[in-house]
Amino acid sequence: MHEITITRPDDWHLHLRDGPLLETVLPFTARRFARAIVMPNLDPPITTVAQAQAYRDRIRAALPAGLEFEPLMTLFLSEATPPAEIRLARESGIVQGVKLYPAGATTHSGGGVKQLENAFATLGALEKHDLPLLVHGEVTDPEVDIFDREARFIDRVLEPLAERFPALRIVFEHVTTREAVEFVQTARAGIAATVTPQHLLYDRNALFRGGLRPHYYCLPVLKRASHRSALLEAVAAGSPRFFLGTDSAPHLRAAKEGDRGCAGIFSAHAALELYAEAFDSAGALERLDDFASRFGAAFYRLPRNRGTVTLTRSEWTPPAHYPAGNSELVPLRACEPVRWSLKGPPD
Repeated sequence: MHEITITRPDDWHLHLRDGPLLETVLPFTARRFARAIVMPNLDPPITTVAQAQAYRDRIRAALPAGLEFEPLMTLFLSEATPPAEIRLARESGIVQGVKLYPAGATTHSGGGVKQLENAFATLGALEKHDLPLLVHGEVTDPEVDIFDREARFIDRVLEPLAERFPALRIVFEHVTTREAVEFVQTARAGIAATVTPQHLLYDRNALFRGGLRPHYYCLPVLKRASHRSALLEAVAAGSPRFFLGTDSAPHLRAAKEGDRGCAGIFSAHAALELYAEAFDSAGALERLDDFASRFGAAFYRLPRNRGTVTLTRSEWTPPAHYPAGNSELVPLRACEPVRWSLKGPPD
């Protein structure tokens, strides 16, 4: 197969940042995706419907003429989030989920949840109003090895949470391990997961190949090859519980290459093409349409998009960096070939 046309896809996990960086990265996503679930971990985070509306307005104002894109907003869950805000979120029509960050788990998550029981009333409101909980699935216990934090989160947090709130829809974001795949595959109804391109294409060796490579550092961190294989097998099998979520998370070069480099991989410039490469490697290109364009929309109970995009087996090479104001943004696969290309504008 040298060309594939799919329904215009959606990105169900995306960081757009704000200000000049938002203006830099948004066109890459809007060129490929009709909609995206936009993460709320700004500084300060998006914790109210009013803040989500204002952020949505900024995103729409930054959209270049000629591109159609709908930002789907989320709220940042803290132990102080009142249940009443969940009702407002459901009534707003613009908020599609609430994001649980364990405090300190990743970028701008210091105000996240430390003791989950302190948020039970708000989680109950999510269940009542049928608004999904989007979960960054890692424990932050310093005694737990960084490569084991996702598996420990399943045992300590996710399984009890799913049992306590049996009607709560949960998205286990950016899963990275065989344990996560097995949990999602066997979990009760209403539990799904997003999968990133980097976790389908790379294992942890990519962090160190030829020297320390900070632009391959993300959280959850890349894992062993056996875990990558489990993810690829799961999406290639066509389970509706797994769908596209890039977790594209841009940081300027200085923030990535400093002595405390930030976690996050910028992939929006080639996200769909990289997914095509992953599915092609598994002999499952025919599954890409469902993964990218159907399963996520069904989980979020939104209509499937009408347009299409076409990908061709045509090699291209992303640049060493993209300009971002007075700085630079280094993309995933910089100066290395990508085997699939996006053909023309979305129909």
